[in-house]
Amino acid sequence: MEQTPIIIKRKKVVVASSHGGSWKVAFADFATAMMAFFLVLWLTATATPEQKKAVEGYFRDPVGFTDGGSPNPVDLEGSASVINEASMDVESSDLAITDSMVDSLSTTLEQRRMEDLFEKLKQRIEENETLQEFKDQLLIDITDEGLRVQIVDRTGRPMFDIGKAELKYYSQDVLFELAKTLGTVENKISITGHTDATPFGGQPGYTNWELSADRANTARRALVAGGVRADQVAQVVGLSDSVLYNKEEPTAPVNRRISIIVLNKKAVGGIHDTAGAPDVPLIDVTLPTEEEQKSAMENLESGDWQTQEDNSPEEADD
Repeated sequence: MEQTPIIIKRKKVVVASSHGGSWKVAFADFATAMMAFFLVLWLTATATPEQKKAVEGYFRDPVGFTDGGSPNPVDLEGSASVINEASMDVESSDLAITDSMVDSLSTTLEQRRMEDLFEKLKQRIEENETLQEFKDQLLIDITDEGLRVQIVDRTGRPMFDIGKAELKYYSQDVLFELAKTLGTVENKISITGHTDATPFGGQPGYTNWELSADRANTARRALVAGGVRADQVAQVVGLSDSVLYNKEEPTAPVNRRISIIVLNKKAVGGIHDTAGAPDVPLIDVTLPTEEEQKSAMENLESGDWQTQEDNSPEEADD
């Protein structure tokens, strides 16, 4: 028996080509454009002349609204509009900044700068060999006037010779090192010389007042040579023994010192207010008194001034 051959037929299915979905995207864009177009037509038809002017101004200058009368080009009574706030999560409010707030912020910022300078000086003293050697003679604190650095005398190691205004060589080195830091700030500085209560027994007429002022000036010259700007110095003062560091021992070496103050703005303003000339003189001796003005006016009205001229000493001598 013959075997019947098995014949397998394979159909080749040809899928009809489709147009794909690109037409849907194009149609959606068309529908969106038509919707926007009709929306613009509706808004234009219902808008008032003022609103049209605002819209025109917005498109002419979207940033400044120079031609429009309002930052909200179209107000639909509760609908979305253009607003000035940068974030919808933050409620808008008008914050009035007063002069006292500005002064308070300025004072706080300046106080932080003084504290930073304080830390910078402390670090420099720890790292610098010259300053480290005289660490026990450097006193640093922050006062109402600013940052104060005091260089005091110690037993056996004074800044100046007795009765002299010339710096010891090591005192000059200390001032040079301090000037490198003090010269980096913009603040004005004040330099004050102090002596102890021992009366000066040198030349006649030369007292502790002159000595303290001369020592302060010597310190100023050393600081300027070390890096402090000449116009940075606001004042140089000699206080003699009027402000003792150790009041219990008026003759103690610690009372002989140089104080360097990095002044804050308030202290500088106080110096200018007290030392500067006032806008109006308190007493002007060149002005006539009120009685003299009244008498002169009466003579002018009565004609007595002419009689006084006729009876002047020059004519009487003739």
